[in-house]
Amino acid sequence: MAKGNVLIVEDETVFRLIYRGVLENEGFQVIEAEDGKKGWELAKSKHPDLILLDLVLPGLTGYEVLEKVRNHEETKDIPVVVFSVLGESKDIDKAIDLGANYYRTKGIDSPTNIVGIIEDLIDNKESKPE
Repeated sequence: MAKGNVLIVEDETVFRLIYRGVLENEGFQVIEAEDGKKGWELAKSKHPDLILLDLVLPGLTGYEVLEKVRNHEETKDIPVVVFSVLGESKDIDKAIDLGANYYRTKGIDSPTNIVGIIEDLIDNKESKPE
């Protein structure tokens, strides 16, 4: 049985491949979007257990996707982990202010570390009383 469904919204193929491989090896099902518009559509239609979201995306930016997720009744409670090359405090603060659960900088955190964060967020989401 899968540990959960993770939507990866990332325009760089290499990052999608790396994270899909690591997550699938850990027992997660993975859904992928290569741009913000498709990511938002998949968030609404597939209701993933968690969204792994880049900020620099074609179509809608990651910030715009995050804002839409948080302002939509059916997606507002989905945990979102932002992972981006944007590592300045203003970028991190903006993502957190918009409702990101975690912010991780690409190339600093290992995929294994991010998988641990994903597992914790999904476990905590499922253990909360309705």
